[in-house]
Amino acid sequence: MLLLAALTLWTSLDANAAPPDAPAAGWVDALRQQVQRIDESTPGQLGVFVKRLDNGEALNYQADRRWYLASTAKLPVALAVLQELEARRGSVQQKLVLQEGDKVDGSGALVWQKAGGSYTIESLLKRMMEQSDNTAANLLVRSIGVDTLNRRAQAMMGDGLGPLTDFAQVRYDVYAELHPRARELPRIDLVKIAGAPMGPQRVTALRRTLGVQEDELQVRSMDEAYDRYYQRGTNSATLMAYGGMLEKLVKGELVSPAHQQLLFIDMKFDRYDNYRLEAGLPRTVKFIHKTGTQHRRACHMGVIHPQDDGRRGIVVATCAEGLDENKQAGAMFEQIGRAITQTLLTSAN
Repeated sequence: MLLLAALTLWTSLDANAAPPDAPAAGWVDALRQQVQRIDESTPGQLGVFVKRLDNGEALNYQADRRWYLASTAKLPVALAVLQELEARRGSVQQKLVLQEGDKVDGSGALVWQKAGGSYTIESLLKRMMEQSDNTAANLLVRSIGVDTLNRRAQAMMGDGLGPLTDFAQVRYDVYAELHPRARELPRIDLVKIAGAPMGPQRVTALRRTLGVQEDELQVRSMDEAYDRYYQRGTNSATLMAYGGMLEKLVKGELVSPAHQQLLFIDMKFDRYDNYRLEAGLPRTVKFIHKTGTQHRRACHMGVIHPQDDGRRGIVVATCAEGLDENKQAGAMFEQIGRAITQTLLTSAN
């Protein structure tokens, strides 16, 4: 029933969607100037990839280097799961059982549910994409295996993608930079440690859980631990590679039409959240998207006007690093949304 409702909603929205305004000639240079000003006026670094799918014109602003994806890595997870279902002729109504080992801190409420409960793949995809539920993501990754996830993600993004892991592995890898025995922790301990605020309190919580002294730590701060983790290159991709995956998605090259439309709903095709990039876009614009946030890292990826197989779509992939991942990154992405509106979506330009 949920899938039928999604298909009905998709048909209604698609039929009534307004066509995009014609952008001005030279939009790439105009947008590049604005992006550069935004980058120079904000702490840290910024990467932006914007591509018009009607003619292939694209802006590449530090888009050919790898950026940490945070929760935007959940889109290739969703696509890989759906591709596996199609290959096995399975259904999104198939149920998966929650295990204690799936649980991890972060967004979403599934971590607080009892192990042994069963959930449809459709509901888990919705939790993962709409609420960015890390435990739902872990359950879905376990259902297909990390190797299969990486094989399918590599096919979608090519060499621009670094290895993907589940979301508990992210915690293990970060905490192991503080002390190698962190890799031996039960997963439920990861949830408990995350109850301490980020910073010295989180370091203390980890140290006490491990039963080690401060002078036994390899690094002394969460900043150092995350910096060393990010240098590994896992869960990262170039914005060009990620944008290429988005292009394939809206062109119908990755999953069936029914699964594509279901994903579009989960990526908020029919909602306006006034958040990050979307806050700078007109309310009338249809925008499928996924955000991602981790310590001093943030991304926002999506497609403006994804309907009609992306015939008039505009792919947007942007990430930032070295700044507050919430307030500063949110304001930066909103400014990028406004710049895209001015250079690509306003007929007066």
